[in-house]
Amino acid sequence: MRTYYEFAEVDNDRYIIDGEIRQIMLSPRELASASLPNRNWINERLTFTHGYGVAAGPVNQVTPEGLPVLFIKDLPPKSNVKEFEISRPEIYFGEILNDYVITKTKSREFNYPKGEENVYGTYEGKGGVEINSLLRRVFYALKFQSLKLLLSNDITNESRILYYRTIAERVAKIAPFLTLDRDPYIVIADSKIYWIADAYTTSDRYPYSQPLRLNGKNVNYVRNSVKVVVDAYNGSVVLYQTDAEDPILKTYAAIFPGTFRPMSEIPESLVSHLRYPEDIFTLQTAAYSIYHMDDPQIFYNKEDQWEIPAIASEGEGVSADAIPLMLPRHIIMKLPGENPPTGGEEFILMLPFTPRAKDNLSAWMVVRNDGENYGKLLVYRFPKDKLVFGPKQIIGRINQDPVISQQISLWSQGGSQVIQGPLLVIPVEESLLYVRPLYLKAEAGKIPELKRVIVAYENKIAMEETLEQGLLKIFGRSDSMSSGAAGKPQESTAIKSQLPLTKNNEERIRKAAETYEEALRAQRDGDWARYGEAIRRLGDILKQ
Repeated sequence: MRTYYEFAEVDNDRYIIDGEIRQIMLSPRELASASLPNRNWINERLTFTHGYGVAAGPVNQVTPEGLPVLFIKDLPPKSNVKEFEISRPEIYFGEILNDYVITKTKSREFNYPKGEENVYGTYEGKGGVEINSLLRRVFYALKFQSLKLLLSNDITNESRILYYRTIAERVAKIAPFLTLDRDPYIVIADSKIYWIADAYTTSDRYPYSQPLRLNGKNVNYVRNSVKVVVDAYNGSVVLYQTDAEDPILKTYAAIFPGTFRPMSEIPESLVSHLRYPEDIFTLQTAAYSIYHMDDPQIFYNKEDQWEIPAIASEGEGVSADAIPLMLPRHIIMKLPGENPPTGGEEFILMLPFTPRAKDNLSAWMVVRNDGENYGKLLVYRFPKDKLVFGPKQIIGRINQDPVISQQISLWSQGGSQVIQGPLLVIPVEESLLYVRPLYLKAEAGKIPELKRVIVAYENKIAMEETLEQGLLKIFGRSDSMSSGAAGKPQESTAIKSQLPLTKNNEERIRKAAETYEEALRAQRDGDWARYGEAIRRLGDILKQ
C-alpha cells in the first residue's frame, strides 16, 4: 500500500451473507495528504483529493500465514460477496480528510496505482461549492489564504471546492448544539459507502442528576436523539430524529424546521447497520455500577459498588491514574434465555463489572442492537459466593505461566517482536472464557502474523496454534468441568430473563470444537479483539 493511504480505524458491524449473520471488520482506505512524498499545492489540492475503497473481512478467519481473510481487497476494490459491491469507492469525506480540495479541474485526480502506472478519474458528484465566478474565487482565496486559488489556470467554471470534509466538522457546522459520538463507523449499503455517527443532546443543569464525563465535558443529561448519515462521496449529511420525546431536540427542531428527518425515512438498507453507541453505554455502565444498589443502607455505605475492570496493574509501566479500563465490545452471540426475532445470535454490546477494589467479576451488562430489541439493557450477575476471575487476574496468570513465558522469550531472543492482542471476554453461562491472540512481527517490520491463541477458563490456561485447539485443550478431557465451576450467573432482579442450568457442557463444547474445526481460526490484533465470531460459535454451544 502506498504511504499516503491510511487505515485510520477498524470498525465492526454485522452483515447478512448467504442468509447468515456475520460479524465483519471494515476499514476505509483514506488519503493522508501529510504523507505525500512530494507535497505541493497541485498535489495536495488538485491531484490527491480522496481515499479509495474499503478493506473488509470476517473477524474469525485468517490465512495459513496468520493474515486476515478479506472479502474486499486490492485496488481497485474486488469482492466476490455481492453485499460488498461498491459502485463509488472514492472517499472524499471521512475521519482524516480535513483539508480543502478542488475537483473537476484540468489536473487529473489520482484514484489508485496500477503496476508502475497510476489510474486517474474525475469527480462526478455534487459535493462542495462551484467556483464558477471571479467573486467566488476571490472569496475562497481570502478564506484559505491562498493566492493560487485565484491565479491557477487549472481551475475552471465547472470546478468545485470541497471543504469541512471530516464527519465531525460537517455535523458541527450544521448542528453545533449536538455532541457527536467519538466513533463514526463505515457502512456499505446500496453499493455505496456511508458513514453513520451518533449524536447526543446534552445538558449539565438537569436537577438532582449526578454529572459524568462525556467527550471532555461534564453532563448530567444525555440522550442519543440523532443518527447522522454522511455520504462518503457527495458529503451529504442527513440527521434522523430517533427520540421524538426528547424535549431539547424538539425545541431545536422547532427553531430550525427541516433540519431533522423522522426515523421512518431512513433507508431500510441502513437500519440493519444501526448500532447502540459506545459512549452512552459507557455512561450507563458507570451510573449502574453505583445505582444498582437499591437498599439505602448498602448504597450509603457503598458495600456493593462495582467498577469497570482494569486490564493492567500499577507498576506495569502505568501510573495509578492512567491504568487502562476495559472498553465495551460489540459481539455476536445468543443471550441466555432470550429468543430474538433472528432466531438465535444477535449483535450486542457488552461490558463486565468487578466489585470495588477487587479484581474478580461480579456481573456483566449487555445492550441489544437488533430490531425491536434495540436499546434494551440486560444485567447478569454472578453468585457472590463463587469466584469468577477478572481480566486483570487472567492477564497476571498468563504472564506467570512458565510455558507461555518461555515461548515469548524464545521469540524475543530471535529478534522478533511479540505483540499480545487485547483480552477477549466471552460469556459461557456458568463462567467466562478468556481468549488472547499472540502476534509475531519480524525485525524487518513486516505485517504481524498470528502465531498462538491463549485460552483461559477458570483455573486452566492453554496456548495453542488455533482457537479450536485451545478449546479442546481446556475442555477436551472428561474432568474438564470438575475444577470448581464458577457457578451459574444470576440475572439482575430487574431483568425477567433466566439463565438455564447446563447439564452437559463438556460434550457440547467438544462437539462445537469438532464442528468448527476448519472454520475457527485465531484472530488478528485489535480487530479480532472486538470479539469476532468466536463468540458466535460459542453462542451455538449455548443454544443446543
